Amino acid sequence: MDAFVARQPIFNRHKKIYAYELLFRNGMANFYPEVDGDQASCNLLANTFLNIGIDELTGGRMAFVNFTRELLMRRIPTLFPRENIVVEILEDVQPEPDLIAACRELADKGYQLALDDFVYAQGMDALLRLATIVKIDFLSTPATEIALLTEILPSFGVKLLAEKVETLEAFETARDMGFSYFQGYFFSQPEIVHGRDIAPGRVQLLQVIAEINRPECRLDRVETLVKTDVSLSYKLLRHINSAFFRRAREITSIKHAIVLLGLEETRKFIAMIATGALAAGKPNELIRTSIIRAKFCESVGRHFVPAAEASELFLMGLFSLMDAILDCPMRTVIDALPLSATVREALLDEKGAAGELLRLIRGYERGRWEDCDDISNACRFETASLPAAYRRAVAWAERFPFD
Repeated sequence: MDAFVARQPIFNRHKKIYAYELLFRNGMANFYPEVDGDQASCNLLANTFLNIGIDELTGGRMAFVNFTRELLMRRIPTLFPRENIVVEILEDVQPEPDLIAACRELADKGYQLALDDFVYAQGMDALLRLATIVKIDFLSTPATEIALLTEILPSFGVKLLAEKVETLEAFETARDMGFSYFQGYFFSQPEIVHGRDIAPGRVQLLQVIAEINRPECRLDRVETLVKTDVSLSYKLLRHINSAFFRRAREITSIKHAIVLLGLEETRKFIAMIATGALAAGKPNELIRTSIIRAKFCESVGRHFVPAAEASELFLMGLFSLMDAILDCPMRTVIDALPLSATVREALLDEKGAAGELLRLIRGYERGRWEDCDDISNACRFETASLPAAYRRAVAWAERFPFD
């Protein structure tokens, strides 16, 4: 049985990716009705990481993984390389002597320990001395308590991670308070300045993206669009000549590169490069998430919107964060482009079957498994096929370096 695993980005103070927290499907009884919960979690963790591989999910970055008391006592974290994971100790784990001994053993072996949803209480000092990172829920913890924790905790030599940071203001507040790491979707929120229009150069890039994804757009038109942009030409040739394609000889012709890559793949590549140019100065994770959504929507979208072209669904996913990329309302973005009514309604209001598709990928990103089940069931989509589709989208997005 496939495993539901999503990832949430963790940023450093410069909005660069430090790690991902990996989120697992809750309610293991759905998969293991006759098995103890901890045993099921243990099997799921082992199968997921040993069969899928951590690198496919994280692109070689650190992975924060939740471990229950039972899994810690069984030393399950030692199944995974200490260079790849941060052992996240759940908030309901009590600092009893045998648990402290297990954590000390992990720390001695070089594993980083993080305390999840931390609330200071008597007896926690022993765990704090072993931990390297302490996670504080920035949304639900009172500001006075957060201020107190930022005074107490640094004396233990730990770094602070603010989780559930959903706005830019919250990120800046946490950073000013001394937090080192930040988890949440603040990076995907637009910094809207009312009355500001999209700059002409950016409108041109948006139109290039829309033009190359028209069903009637032919190879010669795509070639012309690429040739007129030096940056696109260079990046396309660099991409086709990369080690990923393992070519015997270097490709120097734009037309030859398009033929080798294929018209559809060339369209996607140009759209992503143009989107990256639009997002200059934004966190790279914003682009990466857009690309994952684009590939996911293309992969499973025909079930939701049978009449739609694959390129149309790809574009919908790619544009789903364009308000954050351009720092303007989504309606302003939509008005600048000749998009179909299906895509417009989905991007503006999550309406229609295409809107359900966007809700599905957003729910999956956040590990809202119940929402995924509800949407899939309502649309008669096989929920069990989601994990593979998501992983393929992640792996595909990781082919394009934006760091």
